[in-house]
Amino acid sequence: MDVTRCPVPTATRAPDGETNAYLIGTDRAILVDPAARTDELDRMVDARSVEHVLVTHTHPDHVGAVASYADETGATAWARRGRTDRFRAETGRRPDRTFSPGTTIPIGEDSVRVLDAPGHAVDHVGLEVGPDGPILCGDCAVAEGSVVVGAPEGDMRAYVTTVRRLWAIDPPALYPGHGPTIESSRRTLERLLSHRHDRERRIEAAVAAGAATLDGILEVAYEKDLTGVSDLARATVAAHLEKLAVEDRLEWDGTRATI
Repeated sequence: MDVTRCPVPTATRAPDGETNAYLIGTDRAILVDPAARTDELDRMVDARSVEHVLVTHTHPDHVGAVASYADETGATAWARRGRTDRFRAETGRRPDRTFSPGTTIPIGEDSVRVLDAPGHAVDHVGLEVGPDGPILCGDCAVAEGSVVVGAPEGDMRAYVTTVRRLWAIDPPALYPGHGPTIESSRRTLERLLSHRHDRERRIEAAVAAGAATLDGILEVAYEKDLTGVSDLARATVAAHLEKLAVEDRLEWDGTRATI
């Protein structure tokens, strides 16, 4: 089953300023993560019979045109079960149906299976295209750089588990929410896990050396200019500290960390 990517300019913190919308299928299709309307995405939608609209998660830079395309095409708008209020608040539209991890959504003679993929967002899912096919992974992975997993919503333990689960599946390709298609899935997932491990070791070492506040830990644990992204780095450090605290490797009360 074909997967077509359409980068959409949007108010995202991703470096390229774009979110990937996807169409799964050539005639009958599923529209995924329509962040905004563009002429190109309009043309792609018009060339197909869009039957379903899904999002990998409900962050604002992934959902801006959900209501518009669902209403215009008559497609079924899906939300994660238990998160319908969040979906409605972010999209401005009540979902028509709900899914859970394991739900299979048919499209023609093929289908898409919903995978649980929390960490970056509490309602995050992946979409597996056919059996043993590529996975639309939203903001679980990127071809270059790293994914923001920021407290209070981001859960670093859940994110690491999600990345390991994707590694175990070993899909032929990953279609991310931002940036180009990831052809070497395992290599990229291993890089992301290694990055998180290294960052965690730096944070733990910073606390062991006496850094206690987020600002103090940032100064020691990061060796790059954080201009323009310091808020994201702080939120990510907080998520790492929450993970380390749950694992009894340090103490973190939301303000100060100690070992």
